[in-house]
Amino acid sequence: MATLVMKFGGTSVANVERIRNVAAHVKREVDAGNKVAVVVSAMSGVTNQLVSWVREASLLHDAREYDAIVASGECVTAGLLAIVLQSIGIPARSWQGWQVPVITDQAHGAARIVDINGGSLIERLDAGEVAVVTGFQGLEPTRNRIATLGRGGSDTSAVALAVALKADLCDIYTDVDGVYTTDPRIVAKARRLPKISYEEMLEMASLGSKVLQTRSVELAMVYRMRTRVLSSFVPPEEMKAARPDTWDEIGTIVCDEDEIVETQVVSGIAYSKDEAKITLRRIADRPGIAAAIFGPLADANINVDMIVQNVSSDGRSTDMTFTVLQTDLPRALEVLKAAQAAIGECELVSSSDVVKVSVIGIGMRSHAGVAAQMFKALASKGINILAITTSEIKISVLIDAAYSELAVRTLHSLYGLDAD
Repeated sequence: MATLVMKFGGTSVANVERIRNVAAHVKREVDAGNKVAVVVSAMSGVTNQLVSWVREASLLHDAREYDAIVASGECVTAGLLAIVLQSIGIPARSWQGWQVPVITDQAHGAARIVDINGGSLIERLDAGEVAVVTGFQGLEPTRNRIATLGRGGSDTSAVALAVALKADLCDIYTDVDGVYTTDPRIVAKARRLPKISYEEMLEMASLGSKVLQTRSVELAMVYRMRTRVLSSFVPPEEMKAARPDTWDEIGTIVCDEDEIVETQVVSGIAYSKDEAKITLRRIADRPGIAAAIFGPLADANINVDMIVQNVSSDGRSTDMTFTVLQTDLPRALEVLKAAQAAIGECELVSSSDVVKVSVIGIGMRSHAGVAAQMFKALASKGINILAITTSEIKISVLIDAAYSELAVRTLHSLYGLDAD
């Protein structure tokens, strides 16, 4: 017998028929003797509709009322799933975030979980009841108000609940059947990874992979919570109930790297189309110029990723290039224009027609030459590198968007990731 947390996203609960399919997945685990808590998102499209109504009512609105409105989507899903489970003979009860309670900080709309008291849920699970918990929401206790965790927060809710319940496994059901070496829509030979380390998954999540939300992977890594990615659209009767000896037979297990017997040098290729490039040309080459540029951006909560500074040949002027999220580009340009007096005279150029392509793998720690291979392969295809950034297990390059698919396919083959 295992204790499981099963999380189902918006596409998995998009209508009542799909909710019935979710109930069949839950029944499979209950029939196998497992204790089950379920975390659900709002039905597909519902949160977007709720947000649009808030904005239609007033562009300037109280964040606490915003949370009260957008949190209602998960409440509907949880209640419907509990009803469907009851109708097929499974004891179930819906729980809203404040009833658990999931305690958050005061950052309404983007709250972070502070604590979860799982005592009441554990009692219900021990009694054989399935707990259906609303994802994405919690309780901000100082004002006794609902607080939401930000978009994609249901993944974080699920992992946090699994930690609180001391669960054996946290299953994240999505519309894909695991984590792949790259996007199968671009590379037909991409293959599912049976296991991936927390560090690799965190890099993939932050570099464009939409399988898991970044905060949920961070939480799983801190508490070493095994998390499995699998598809809710595989018929329940074709899937085995969760047992330790079968966990990696379906989906992808996100786990500690010590559990991965044989690691490849490179595990996956990720790409992100959400990048924008900003270049400041002919800025003064003097101490403090970088602070004058990046200080105001930091004050405006604009994250900067890749940074490249050209060597100044005359000792007087240089060029500075860096990337921000596309959504932050207009604001970043306004911030830099406002800081023109501190930066000095320069030409400001920007482009959103760029893509970040990344090579990820824990095996890179002990293997030299990965970057050299990458740069040589891209050069052979006529792909120019605009910027580079690295970490211990990642190399990212910024390239023109027109070459994104070619770059992904080239690197996927280069590192032997193509399926047989």
